[in-house]
Amino acid sequence: MEQFLRIGVIASTHGIKGEVKVYPTTDSPQRFCEVKDVILKTKKGDIETEIKGVRFFKNLAIVQFACFTNPEDAKKYIGTDIMIHRKDAQPLEEGEYYIADLIGCTVIDDQGNNIGTVKDVLQTGANDVYVVGCGYPDEKGLKEKEILLPVIKDCIKNVDIEQSVITVHILPGLLD
Repeated sequence: MEQFLRIGVIASTHGIKGEVKVYPTTDSPQRFCEVKDVILKTKKGDIETEIKGVRFFKNLAIVQFACFTNPEDAKKYIGTDIMIHRKDAQPLEEGEYYIADLIGCTVIDDQGNNIGTVKDVLQTGANDVYVVGCGYPDEKGLKEKEILLPVIKDCIKNVDIEQSVITVHILPGLLD
């Protein structure tokens, strides 16, 4: 399981005080009002900082971090992931999982055959969809293919995060 969970990405600077516009990657953008300590995952290492203030504009959060006092400081961090410790994450309901925990899980069918690995989770209006990468042989070797599995009771039979295995029933037409 991941130790840190992403709640947003710095999109751009805002104003003259070092505020940044953040694209939330959490189900609840209000998380920025609830958490205090965050980690900025940079190429040069992690920066632990504090959220000093938050307001919202359209689909973005405008955040003031303690580590930025002017736009020049903040500009260097455009594209940086904003992470929280797992202990600070929102509790999950029965049958809910953090996307970070699903990515990388092995997917097997209800007969025990290995289908592939979860590469991504698409969040649609009706239900989530697991993007599963699976290799298959062709004349040039192993080729990667993606299949889309809807997260519905008829298809997803069991999710075992501890073992990193998802058991599925392949509905007719899904592999065509």
